[in-house]
Amino acid sequence: MVALTREVSPALGACQLTHLARLPIDLDLARAQHAAYEAALADAGYRVERLSSGPGMPDCVFVEDNGVVLEEMAIVTRPGAESRRGEVEAVAAALSKYRELRPVEPPGTMDGGDVLVSGKQVFVGLSSRTDRHAAGQVRHLLEPHGYTVSEVDVAGCLHLKSAVTVIDEDVLLVNAEWIDATEFGEFELVAVDPREPGAANALRLRDRVIFPSAFPRTAERLAARGLRVVPVDVSELAKAEGAVTCCSLLVG
Repeated sequence: MVALTREVSPALGACQLTHLARLPIDLDLARAQHAAYEAALADAGYRVERLSSGPGMPDCVFVEDNGVVLEEMAIVTRPGAESRRGEVEAVAAALSKYRELRPVEPPGTMDGGDVLVSGKQVFVGLSSRTDRHAAGQVRHLLEPHGYTVSEVDVAGCLHLKSAVTVIDEDVLLVNAEWIDATEFGEFELVAVDPREPGAANALRLRDRVIFPSAFPRTAERLAARGLRVVPVDVSELAKAEGAVTCCSLLVG
């Protein structure tokens, strides 16, 4: 099992922002938090491969936005923010060691944070970063392999996975204020604590869930279901609209 990550850029403070006001980011603390996140992945049995960053790629630590990894292929995205498209080449090269690559072609735009995969069901969030052109390309790529691809409108947050993530087999963690939860009718839904609207982003691994320590009430809900919850502090990365899923690309 491999986890691709990417260094925190020295320009993180100039990151793209859509729904948050810009706040000062402590770069040293962000790097320390990212290292602890990588250590949590390593403790779960993943071999961490960290790619380098640069001052021209402030958002590159959010490596998930550059790809979608499936058993049959890796889809290389075309990020919705033009300033992020230079991130893709190095990520594609790293993924090519493990999967056959399929690119999102212009005029489509897609961030990996807008793609939720559970088994053979794929949900593509239509957001400010991901459009119908890209969603249609994903459908064309995946349906021959037995996947069902559905489009979901995203409002109130940056990415689909800001509002909903997989936490267990056929179980989703959801903030229904940011997404139409009826789109996921076949799944069991666990609501975030209403005092923690940003808590819907969790990283499910094989035997545990990595989860932001900023949301203890929602973490209690997960633990009450018997899930092993591993808290990590990603407070500085959250200022850049980052979360626990977007800081890695997992290749099983």
